[in-house]
Amino acid sequence: MTAAGGQGPDVRALAGLRVLVLGAGVSGPGAVRILHALGAEPILADSRPEAIARLRDGLPHGVGCEGIDLERAAALLGRTGARGGVDLVVTSPGWRPDSPLLVAAATAGVAVWGDVELAWRADAAELFGPRRTWLAVTGTNGKTTTTSMLEAMCLEAGMAARACGNIGLPITDVLLAEPRVDVLAAELSSFQLHWAPSCRPDVGVVLNVAEDHLDWHGSMEAYAAAKAQVLTGRVAVAGAEDRIAARLLAAAPAATRIGVRLGAPRAGEYGVIDGVLAARIGDGEGDDDEVALLPAADVRPPGPAGILDALSAAAVAMSVGARPEHVAAALRGFTVAAHRAELVDTVDGVRFVDDSKATNPHAARTSLLAGGRMVWIAGGLLKGADVGPLVAEVAGVLRGVVLIGRDRGRIAEALARHAPTVRVVELASGDDDGAAGPDEPQQTMDRAVAEAARMATGGDTVLLAPAAASMDMFTDYGHRGRSFVLAVGRVAGR
Repeated sequence: MTAAGGQGPDVRALAGLRVLVLGAGVSGPGAVRILHALGAEPILADSRPEAIARLRDGLPHGVGCEGIDLERAAALLGRTGARGGVDLVVTSPGWRPDSPLLVAAATAGVAVWGDVELAWRADAAELFGPRRTWLAVTGTNGKTTTTSMLEAMCLEAGMAARACGNIGLPITDVLLAEPRVDVLAAELSSFQLHWAPSCRPDVGVVLNVAEDHLDWHGSMEAYAAAKAQVLTGRVAVAGAEDRIAARLLAAAPAATRIGVRLGAPRAGEYGVIDGVLAARIGDGEGDDDEVALLPAADVRPPGPAGILDALSAAAVAMSVGARPEHVAAALRGFTVAAHRAELVDTVDGVRFVDDSKATNPHAARTSLLAGGRMVWIAGGLLKGADVGPLVAEVAGVLRGVVLIGRDRGRIAEALARHAPTVRVVELASGDDDGAAGPDEPQQTMDRAVAEAARMATGGDTVLLAPAAASMDMFTDYGHRGRSFVLAVGRVAGR
């Protein structure tokens, strides 16, 4: 795959340069605004004229950009170095490195930055005031919950902090925000990190690393390497009980390395002692102080994943000055975001749980093993992940399975191998061939929940934990979760 970046122009000398911004989605507006503030000439490229129009209409007064289609963007890259070419490409993080336009940029010798790389360089050069403190959170699962907890802890400690990146505002917007934000609690995906090769956060955490986005990165090694970038600053934090995350931590160049575990913490780690979240802080020579944070029972979301997220956020926050009382207060007041193992309703003794955010097998595992018999609603886009190990591990808790989405056949094959006695229902939809109407996703989800309800008996859980991405049928995981909630309401007779 095409490598990210290249050095490119000096960010302090972008004035007058033509910069091609690829993608009018979430990161596009912030990239256009910050480029305009730096005096560059942004040119926005997208295949959707309506998205370009919507972005341009939403820009502040006096901020403008030319909007072009992808064919014209390719022509501009072909003229690089000649009159009318471009000097830099700023890409939306979702664009794969082997996309034709990015390959063309590499061939033409034009540097490609993501919006995080642009923001990092501008902040490091202090173009928008003194450099901020960057706290980066990544991992296959738990990023949003950990980042939200981290923001709450920093705010409790009196810091001017803001959750940003893959949650809340793009980092480019935060640099321009008023009042000023001094501490960035940045959720960073592997895509964003791939396109931000210069980024060296002050403190970074890798929560866990499991198979995901392999279709994008090309290999597990490349995916893990992208995650490891957040461990290159002053302090590196990682899940000590996650095999790959622990390996990345051991190899990290950070001066301070902190492990996080569910068991009792070792020297310099965070963990759980007699049911209480705690840290062992000291010089590692036998006189480490045990610092209690709060009872594990007070953490929301409950369970191992929530506790690890809380410990990880605490390790990052306390590395930049938060105290135990700030951590405890923030966690006691923390509210879990929607679609994360959320109890929707109980009907005739059957619990209906929405874990639509479980967009890969590693994430689905936690909910499937939460206790009791499960009727599992799964399927979507597996993104190159192998679902076989998950199915083998959870086969014993499955009452039945309802499969939806484009890659449902691969999950069905794994179930036939590892859980041959479990009843499986596959539901086709028009999304399989791209011919779905606007009501098709909801109709499919209604059928899935109805089938699952018929399989379940009192005391069971009907669990939406798709282990796959949603974009084959739904706008995003939130749309999928809301569809599940509507379907549950119909089963309940509402």
